[in-house]
Amino acid sequence: MGYGDRLDDIIQAAVARGDAPGVVAAVGHGDETYITAAGVMAVGGPPMRPDTLFRIASITKPVTAATVLSLIEDGRLALDEPVVRWLPELAGQRVLRRPDGPLTDTVEAGRPVTVRDLLTFTWGFGMQGAMFMAPGPWPIMTAVAERELSSFGPAQPGTTPDPDTWMARLGELPLLAQPGERWLYSAGSQVLGVLAARAAGAPFEDVMRERVLGPLGMDDTAFHATEVGRLATAYENVDGKLTVRDPQDGQWSRPPRFPDGAAGLVSTAADLLAFGRMLLRGGRDVLKAETVAEMTRDQLTPAQRARVWPGFSFLGDRGWGYGVSVTGWGYTWEGGSGTAWSNVPGKDLAVVVLTQRAPDETGLPGVCDDVLSWATSSW
Repeated sequence: MGYGDRLDDIIQAAVARGDAPGVVAAVGHGDETYITAAGVMAVGGPPMRPDTLFRIASITKPVTAATVLSLIEDGRLALDEPVVRWLPELAGQRVLRRPDGPLTDTVEAGRPVTVRDLLTFTWGFGMQGAMFMAPGPWPIMTAVAERELSSFGPAQPGTTPDPDTWMARLGELPLLAQPGERWLYSAGSQVLGVLAARAAGAPFEDVMRERVLGPLGMDDTAFHATEVGRLATAYENVDGKLTVRDPQDGQWSRPPRFPDGAAGLVSTAADLLAFGRMLLRGGRDVLKAETVAEMTRDQLTPAQRARVWPGFSFLGDRGWGYGVSVTGWGYTWEGGSGTAWSNVPGKDLAVVVLTQRAPDETGLPGVCDDVLSWATSSW
């Protein structure tokens, strides 16, 4: 049995056991490529296709990081420069004395936020597990929701305001931690998108397309589906029942006001394989090899790792680079829509698994681990 047949068997079995209505999986090993699809694009809908579009959620983050790193290489930005030059809304930041405390109980920020802080998620603002386990919403969570920032949950392209309004609203809020003190998830990538647009003097999607998507031929990757008929319906489990999270003609069927650099992209398995291979090839056509090496190594200091708040236990055996989680075998990241991407440099492997079912209390659909485990053991 060939590699393609075995990959097809794995995802067919996943659909049969109910992992998701449909799956597309892709493995790139050296110059070999295997892409296969199983199931349906929507319950009762057409068959899943290898070129189906998926909301890739947080796999947007490494693409955003690569875009910003390209600007750094060109001298448009510098890793350790304060971002206030481009983002004056972040001038004079205050920091909450307690992350769950009132928004008026603050102290001065000890130093300005830098580009490096945003890339490493240590700039002082973002998600931490305790905020979701509290008996009631913290004041900062309420403020973020009222401002429609979509910083503490899934991307919401249908309601998030335009970048300038978004930055102005964000600038009204205090940080949860001092810049450089702690790792806090996700919001840094949203800010990086605004930063990249302002530094380049063009809309963020145009900057990303010029610097990353275009050179790699990632023509199907964008902040909305230009061919809506290829977009899979998104689902989640609610009380044990598969429920539509976003229909085919929903929030990702039209251009958003805010191109969300944390979780806004739609893409295909082939496009994400191209991105993974670019990194495996030392940044070919996009980044310098030394930039890729920095992007894909653990950037967190021992002090930052020691201060990770509860709820992100993965940092116990993983690190964080620029937009990617760093492991003992390579680097990876997953999307809250049910998607996973991994690079295993020691085996020259790029692995992509796309489903349209969001993680539940058991985690991502099991097929994501199944395909990665099979690929790493097969080569």
